[in-house]
Amino acid sequence: MEQYVIKGGNPLVGEVEIGGAKNAALAILSAAVMTDETVTIDNLPNVRDINVLLDAIREIGAKVDRVGEHTVKINGSFIQNLTVDNEFIRKIRASYYLMGALLGKYKRAEVALPGGCNIGSRPIDLHMKGFRALGATVDIEHGMFLASAEKLQGTHIYLDKVSVGATINIMMAASMAEGKTIIENAAKEPHVVDVANFLNSMGANIRGAGTDVIRIVGVEKLHKTEYSVIPDQIEAGTFMYAAAATKGDIMLKNVIPKHLEATTAKLLEIGCEVEEFDDAVRVVASKPLHHTQVTTLPYPGFPTDMQPQMAVVLGIASGTSTITESIFENRFKYVDELTRMGANIKVESNIAIINGVERYTGARVNAPDLRAGAALVIAGLAAEGITVVDDIYYIERGYENFEGKLAALGAVIEKVSSEKEIKKFTLKVS
Repeated sequence: MEQYVIKGGNPLVGEVEIGGAKNAALAILSAAVMTDETVTIDNLPNVRDINVLLDAIREIGAKVDRVGEHTVKINGSFIQNLTVDNEFIRKIRASYYLMGALLGKYKRAEVALPGGCNIGSRPIDLHMKGFRALGATVDIEHGMFLASAEKLQGTHIYLDKVSVGATINIMMAASMAEGKTIIENAAKEPHVVDVANFLNSMGANIRGAGTDVIRIVGVEKLHKTEYSVIPDQIEAGTFMYAAAATKGDIMLKNVIPKHLEATTAKLLEIGCEVEEFDDAVRVVASKPLHHTQVTTLPYPGFPTDMQPQMAVVLGIASGTSTITESIFENRFKYVDELTRMGANIKVESNIAIINGVERYTGARVNAPDLRAGAALVIAGLAAEGITVVDDIYYIERGYENFEGKLAALGAVIEKVSSEKEIKKFTLKVS
């Protein structure tokens, strides 16, 4: 298994290019099979989740052509198999986007139930409720999600809870249903808007994405398009918080500052300087950091995917901070790992109480999931001494060339795969 080994203590300084949004790309790739014409998608992040989904799309018969590291052409006219199941697809949460795409186009889908990071239950009852409202019969058998319909009929759907996955899945299926569909209490995340824009570029008729009411008029068929995925707000936020934790100065390029407002607001509150440009953001952490309170909320609130990174920064800020996690119940699994590095954090129910310490010290830690893994890397970069992060498989699910981008900013970090290489690194840097 591979690890990151890090010698902390260097401020991160320089420019970093942010890649395409993984969460938008996964839904857009799924939606690309909804036409029989060739779709070109670029600004794709080259990460494990994307590659697993492309393999699954290839396995059901679609033609997938990687024309570059970040560009793919997909033609869904060759699909014959509507059963999506392999050991890899079960490991990624976004496999469920193929349900809405295949159900919309073929009125039938069989998809393995999703996995992904173990950060709490991600119920698919809202997806099922939406598909049933559109006229589909939906069952779960042998770990597979089965949906079929004679035809899909537009309808009025109220989501009991704001759900990005359900909003996108229902939107995909409804875009090829007969008549009008209204989704109320819809998620407003930037990647919901991106998927709607993508579907519209293929000839769908979707309005209101980005608000809590989305209106869809079904169309008979979709056509080819060329589309570029939005920048990844979570990758951007991760580098912004890495600047804060290491007392650095980072310019992030290829970002949409509007998508980063909640992330930026907290950096300003704790004492960082943030400068915004058209498609870039600069974060400077030259002053001592101080405490704040954070509650995770659906967009435009503070993102749950930025919560572990925030905790790492607050762990070395003066005073007592609190983080309230209102989205996922298992999102504090990294706290034990951070405690090994000297953090003073107590978790009570869904609230982390963080008493700032002067510094972290290097230790051997495990990445419990994707975002917590990235947060532990940030802690290692800010710590005194050597940190080894195990299970970086999780981190590579969502960050492209993470160690390379960090090294270019002055981090002393290497990807290794043996104890011998860890020893070699330690000798070299000490």
